[in-house]
Amino acid sequence: MKTIALLLLGILLTSCGEKSKANENSKNEKLVKTYFEHFNNHDWIKMAEMYTETADFKDPSLGSGVVKQAQMQTIAKYTALNKIFPDLKDEVKTVYPSGENHIIVEFISTGTAPDNTKFELPICTIFTIENGKITKDFTYYDNFEE
Repeated sequence: MKTIALLLLGILLTSCGEKSKANENSKNEKLVKTYFEHFNNHDWIKMAEMYTETADFKDPSLGSGVVKQAQMQTIAKYTALNKIFPDLKDEVKTVYPSGENHIIVEFISTGTAPDNTKFELPICTIFTIENGKITKDFTYYDNFEE
């Protein structure tokens, strides 16, 4: 009887732990969905506010290493990009929760320059989320010019 009680307690604790991870993943997935909504609405201020005051970025457009950027730098970067590509848009293809603090997102970024040159760029970003804020944004895409 004691063994059965311990077994049931173990199952219950494991189940609660799994529910906690599922809830955290759900929160993180919702945060990422909101992030891309702000991106597609070109609301760079709301999007930047989703990051901590200073976050770590790995992005080919910023160089080869990890760069710390403040929210204001993120707003400036995307405002400038949006001037070049007024119809800038990201289409999320797949979201992969990875542990309690990470979400991996595959998406296609598109836009049209004033000379009607269009681009379509597959991108993968790994977001690290802590206390409801993005602390790391590690983005990967082909940065080679043709």
